[in-house]
Amino acid sequence: MQVLNFYSTIFADELKRGRKTATIRLGDKSGKYRKNESVLVTIGFQYSPRERIFEAVIDNVEVMKLGELSPRDIKHDNPEFRRHEELINFLEQIYGRSVSSEDTVTVVRFSQILENPSGMTEAMKGFGGAQN
Repeated sequence: MQVLNFYSTIFADELKRGRKTATIRLGDKSGKYRKNESVLVTIGFQYSPRERIFEAVIDNVEVMKLGELSPRDIKHDNPEFRRHEELINFLEQIYGRSVSSEDTVTVVRFSQILENPSGMTEAMKGFGGAQN
């Protein structure tokens, strides 16, 4: 199973609460992450124990220039950010190099896979909600 790992523990709570639903990675990662692929979302550093957060499905993978990101794209990656400058500063800290709005990034959007989501099966069958 593919792993979608986050190094910063500050994201653990945001992931668990469903506030972080995307990750923005430097470079073209479209060969690594694919739509409808199942991934294990973890937090931790390389060569160290990692915390299993949840399994997820990749909803979308989009490659673009960092400067083309919308404020909404940035918010889904980090709910505290809205501006490109905030994201650039953060990415520079994570990757340890200079980052500009001309850098290529990959936006990976994902949804948590729930074991028994309350009401979901019934809603899909047309029970208890609007019916077609």
